[in-house]
Amino acid sequence: MSHANSPLSETGRLRLARCVVDQRWPLRRAAERFGVSVTTARRWADRYRAQGAAGMVDRSSRPASSPQRTATRVERRVIGLRVTRRWGPARIAFHLRAQRLAPSTVHKILHRYGCPPLAWTDPATGVRLRAGRRQVRRYEHAEPGDLVHVDIKKLGRIPDGGGHKVLGRAKGKRDRRRGMGYWYIHNAVDDRTRLAYSELLTDERKDTAAAFWQRANAHFASVGITVHRVLTDNGSCYRSHAFAAALGEITHKRTRPYRPQTNGKAERFIQTLLREWAYARSCRSSSRRDRMLAPWLDY
Repeated sequence: MSHANSPLSETGRLRLARCVVDQRWPLRRAAERFGVSVTTARRWADRYRAQGAAGMVDRSSRPASSPQRTATRVERRVIGLRVTRRWGPARIAFHLRAQRLAPSTVHKILHRYGCPPLAWTDPATGVRLRAGRRQVRRYEHAEPGDLVHVDIKKLGRIPDGGGHKVLGRAKGKRDRRRGMGYWYIHNAVDDRTRLAYSELLTDERKDTAAAFWQRANAHFASVGITVHRVLTDNGSCYRSHAFAAALGEITHKRTRPYRPQTNGKAERFIQTLLREWAYARSCRSSSRRDRMLAPWLDY
């Protein structure tokens, strides 16, 4: 942004216009003096004659007419659906597909009318609860091993022949009723380096969690990382004496109840693990998917 006394600020335009109109300078001389084209000098001089000093301010670049703008009636329907049904832009655009609205257009309409994101409003009443985006408090420890995040993810096994991604939803639901069982993915992620160690285990009992931590700690030690603190949730296996004995002198910290964000690095790793390994390909057996875990972790 230019300063107040720059050549073509409001003050500079007024000086140029007064030189041409009041002092009778030729347009070419005034344009050369202020370092602008003759056309620019003429424009400001004409505006000064018509409007005086008030015409030296910037005008809006918005066009005088917008023939392709969404009709007010349609905009009101968009706002009505947002308020009454609490739908997002994509669903509103689909509902009003006869109007040929794109989700981006619906989003602009909602923004223009000051509609807050759904996450900022009360689900029951629609009353706005937040004034803006929540400020994320991010932390990262200075040295490897200062904190290791530990968590477990439950993952359904794939029946032989494939699950619903291969055979369809109907067949997948029938297999689900047969009780194929689950894998429990135990994960440990170093806070500083993001080095991760994961295993597919059959349960999440205290002895299983304790044995996993001993192997994970040995893995970190093999790459030169000495673990000082471990962060887990409040699961029963992590509150057990067996897990405490496996930790030894390592400090054990727990998240606040119902606050998984505190262990967010492990949660983020699990999301990436599921997206890029578990759900990345359609496998016809659980064993085939299991064999793909180690290469993915090494990558």
